[in-house]
Amino acid sequence: MAKIKLAEALLRRKELQEHVDRLSAINREGLFDVKVTRKSAHEGVDDVIAQVPKVSMEQVTHCYNTHARALREVDAVIQQANWETEVEVPDTVMEQYTDPYVERTRATS
Repeated sequence: MAKIKLAEALLRRKELQEHVDRLSAINREGLFDVKVTRKSAHEGVDDVIAQVPKVSMEQVTHCYNTHARALREVDAVIQQANWETEVEVPDTVMEQYTDPYVERTRATS
């Protein structure tokens, strides 16, 4: 286990989310590159197109799963810190806003 500052964990979570979003957007068409095209060689033969994988779907899935797992783990730590950490704020931060005009109107009625 590594000890890092909460700010570092928040940055890492954002970075991992970007990786996961990018990987989830990959579609099968983006995984292939057209390497061979052949026109009619003789009667009855149409164009021949071969698709060669740039990377395997297993590679993309493994990378996605690795980043998604790390994202879940760092997010869980951040959420736990959110519930366990107390901070001091001025009292006015937690007060409800009251419109002075409305309060003045109520006092005169």
